[in-house]
Amino acid sequence: MIDGTVVNVALPTISRELGLDLAGLQWTVNAYALTLSALLLLGGSLGDRLGRRRVFVIGVIWFAAASLLCGLAPNGAVLIAARALQGVGGALLTPGSLAIIEATFVPEDRSAAVGAWSGLGGVAAAIGPVVGGYLVQAFSWRLAFLINLPVAVIVVWVALRHVPESRNEHAPAHLDVPGALLAVVGLGLLVLALTQGPRDGWPPATVGSLLAGLVALAAFVVVERRSPGPMLPLDIFRRRQFTVANLVTFVVYGALGGSLFLLPIELQRVVGFSPVEAGAALLPFTVVMLLLSARAGRLAQRFGPRLPMAAGPVLAGAGFVLMVRIGPGSSYLTDVLPAVLVMSLGLTLTVAPLTATVLAAAGEENAGIASAINNDVARTAGLLAVALLPVAVGLTDTAHPAAFSAGFHRAALVTAALCAAGGLLAAVGIRNPAAPIGEALHNCPISAPALRAASPQPTPARR
Repeated sequence: MIDGTVVNVALPTISRELGLDLAGLQWTVNAYALTLSALLLLGGSLGDRLGRRRVFVIGVIWFAAASLLCGLAPNGAVLIAARALQGVGGALLTPGSLAIIEATFVPEDRSAAVGAWSGLGGVAAAIGPVVGGYLVQAFSWRLAFLINLPVAVIVVWVALRHVPESRNEHAPAHLDVPGALLAVVGLGLLVLALTQGPRDGWPPATVGSLLAGLVALAAFVVVERRSPGPMLPLDIFRRRQFTVANLVTFVVYGALGGSLFLLPIELQRVVGFSPVEAGAALLPFTVVMLLLSARAGRLAQRFGPRLPMAAGPVLAGAGFVLMVRIGPGSSYLTDVLPAVLVMSLGLTLTVAPLTATVLAAAGEENAGIASAINNDVARTAGLLAVALLPVAVGLTDTAHPAAFSAGFHRAALVTAALCAAGGLLAAVGIRNPAAPIGEALHNCPISAPALRAASPQPTPARR
């Protein structure tokens, strides 16, 4: 989380020092997102089979080694290749974090635990731009990658000392290597075409890349349907709650990924913020996520996930609408801060219930693959948004501040519409689970034990 947000803040400086255009900046972000998205499911499967803690630790070490390569990269091509290697490490470590929570905590504590996980992820995502902005401004953008090395040492030590091992004892031994390769090739060719096509005028080679990517992704679905141990078990999507929650994830995280790619560039190239100021602009996100994420998880556990998952994206969309106020001469307090606060409240209300709903719908035995699928959906949404959103709003370069700002405002409205669509999808498709026997408690206002419902039948929750 820290690394992803650090890179966004460092993009203008990387562009200047390594001579990268907008397409090069897109690849700096998407090379990581590509391998991460394509291999997350394989990482989840490996964790379920070999041990979630073991695969998590291997992923952290791999990620740190790739971060070292990023920090030493002499040119844009090497940086992009090292970012792709970072994504491999991320695909190994990311699914394990949520799967460990699902396998370790008892059911009544999971929503709060996932809320704390979401809050700390938000803290990392908000600290990253501040730390990265300071390192970029005071030293070098390379330290934004090298900072991962000491963090990785601490994480590995804590994981080996305190995190219990868990695995799915019934997981098949077969690993879906053909599926993983098709996912990498399909997504890679698709993103290549979407990134280069608008800039180059869609030559035949780029159109061929687009078509080949679509064919590879179609073949991926066929392989997954026939594989004895699929990386993406399609049967899990027969569960309505799981499918709808992942569709909401795709829409909302697509909006978030696209907007957060463009916002640091807008703040630095158009408004005139320094890297530190641009990084600190999202600092309120830290406070909101830290204070309210666990509470949002408990709220969803008490009243059901439908309401927060419907209202949260709409509120986040209102925050994106407020971003159209950001432009030349904007004030942080009157233009940037209100948008960030409203967006943060909406996302805080959404993330913990959304994640808990995905894991609950899949069941504990599928914790690793369910976590991987949900993370993959989120990462793929961001990957496609970074490739498509600039095209959709007519952005082709960062050299002209006025043109870029106009495109950024159009992008803010597009992301707001996506969030509203996600809220509507949740309102229509998400169902609150029925309360189990004995769960409906009638509380007495004086000090006395709670009276349990006497009905022998489950009491359906209000929808």
